[in-house]
Formats: sequence, structure tokens, C-alpha cells
Amino acid sequence: MLHEFIAINREEIIRRCRAKVATRSVPPPTEVEIDHGVPVFLDQLVDALRLGLTSSPEIGRSAVQHGHDLRRQGFTVSQVVHDYGNVCQAVTALAVEVHAPISTDDFGMLNRCLDDAIAGAVTEFGREQNQSTLDGETVRGSERVGFLAHELRNWLNTALVAFEVLKTGNVGVGGSTGTVLHRSLVGASALVTRSLAEVRLTQGVQNLEPFLISSFIDELASAATLEANAKGITLTVLPVEDGVAIEADRQVLAEVVRNLLQNAFKFTRPRTTVTLRVGASAERVLIEIQDECGGLPGGNVNELFRPYEQRSTDRTGVGLGLAFSRLGVEANNGRIYARNLPNTGCVFTLDLPRLPVPAVAMV
Repeated sequence: MLHEFIAINREEIIRRCRAKVATRSVPPPTEVEIDHGVPVFLDQLVDALRLGLTSSPEIGRSAVQHGHDLRRQGFTVSQVVHDYGNVCQAVTALAVEVHAPISTDDFGMLNRCLDDAIAGAVTEFGREQNQSTLDGETVRGSERVGFLAHELRNWLNTALVAFEVLKTGNVGVGGSTGTVLHRSLVGASALVTRSLAEVRLTQGVQNLEPFLISSFIDELASAATLEANAKGITLTVLPVEDGVAIEADRQVLAEVVRNLLQNAFKFTRPRTTVTLRVGASAERVLIEIQDECGGLPGGNVNELFRPYEQRSTDRTGVGLGLAFSRLGVEANNGRIYARNLPNTGCVFTLDLPRLPVPAVAMV
């Protein structure tokens, strides 16, 4: 079994990794870079293999710390990748030399865990590299400029770092590093689309039209379901009552709902459910997104809609998405509010005026 092989030969694997660092000319070798990451990674790899896990959250978390440490010490992303690549080479070379009976499944697990580790380290490395370029800048002067300067650069920087890792050939595009690249490009695309909608709002440009909520939700649900699945989250979309219609700027409202769904996907706990539902009375339409983030620790939940407010210790983004959502809903004669479900999650509600269904067909 591979976990037994690694446990027995742990010191020899670390020795070989150190030897690889010592003989490397580019990037320059440093003993510090091997002392933290490789021993921790090997121990967690043994646990993951022993338990038969397809991936290990602990490996990802320790890799984030490894990326953080290397970044602070001035290392390049190439050194981050080499650290974990050396582990794979040392394990496989030693197994071949001693004719260890390692199964194909175990080697596949080794590569998946290695890929998770690289992805975690690269994501943190890219995030901190981007953050360092923002130190001393005044972001709060303009919501729109701050939104683009911070979040767009964050997404694109992480995408570029992930691409550089894929270019090395040490990991495949179908693994975790490829997922990081895809998620970053999708995030950048969504950010640009939302920013264009915000420009329309601030310039007073609106395209009001009547439409049925059922078709509107159907359009959003397909892409949102794919995003949820990619994050290991279940998106439940409840059936919408026939004939429920509103008059609004469809593009702006769609960006508001997408933003709230992405916010829910970001903060809900792993392997939980985000629910999208619509309720209607004779005069109002309520679009609700409920997550399972565990609830908020006190305070006024509606303060989240203020610019630069963030709802957890996850500091990705600058806290402008919910402020945009409020602006978008209010421009469509509605309002947005949230309620906290202690120890369960949060519910975000768009409250819009209902439109009587006219004789003409709507979509």
C-alpha cells in the first residue's frame, strides 16, 4: 500500500527532496523552502491514502500556509511548484528502485493530492502577490474603480499564476490547478458583466421590460447549477408559479441575482444546499436565496449592503457586490433585505412590485 510505503520511507523521501533542491539552479535553492511544506504534505498524504480519500482538505489548507510562507520569504511561484513536484518524483523513483508493489489507484491518488496541494499553494500565492501591489493604494475613493482595481486584478493574477503552473507540465488541466484557472476566468467574466451593469445604473440607463419570472429563473438556474456543482454544493431551485410577472431591467436584475447566488456559493458550508425560490402575492414578488453558512454572529445583517462590508473572515473581494445588488434592486423600484437564521444560514430577499399579466405574450 502506498501510504505504508511513504510512512516507512518518509525520511528517505525528504532527503531526496532536499537533494533535488540543493542541485537546482533555477529557481535558486533554499533549505527553508523544503523544511515546512514537504514533511507536512507527506504526513497528510499518508492519512489521505490510508483513509482512501479522493482529496484531503488538510492538504489544501497546509498548502495555503506553505504558499503564504514562501511568498513572505520572497520566493517565486516556480519554487512553490517545484516543492511539490519533487515529492512526486522522489516517491515514484524510490518505488521503482525497490520494486514496491504500488497500485495504479494509489498512484492516481498521489497525483490528485499533489494537484490539490499545488492548487492551494498557487491560489494563496497569487492572492497575496496581488494584495501586495494594492498596499498603499486608496480603494475607497470610488466604488466602481475599487471594485475593478481590486477584484479584477485578483481574479486575473490568480489565473495567470495557475496558467504558469500548468505550463510546467507537472499537473494536468483537468485537475485542481485547472479548476483554479477556470474559476478565476469565470469570476473575472462575471465581474466585468456586473460592472457594465453598474455603469448603466450610475448613468441612469435602463431598459425596462415586462417578463415572466419563471423564464427569468430558468435562464439563471442552468449556469448557476454548474457553478454550484463545481464547488460541491447543491443548488435547489423551487418551481415558480405560472403567470408571475414583473417590469424591470432584465439584464441588471439578472446580475443582481447572479451576484447573490455567487455570494451564497462562496459562504455556504461545504456539501450543503443553496435554495432559490420565488414567492408572490397579489402585489409583490419575492425572489429569495438561502444559504447554509451557519448564520452571522450578531449585528445588523442589513449592514452587509453597505460598501466594503464583508460577512466572514474570507476577505476575497472588497465587499462591493452586495452594495451593487442594493443599487440594482432599488433602480428597479424594489428593495433588498436579509435575515439571519442563527446556526443555519442567511436569506437574501429581492422584493419587487408584481405586474399584472397583459394580453401580449411575455418571456
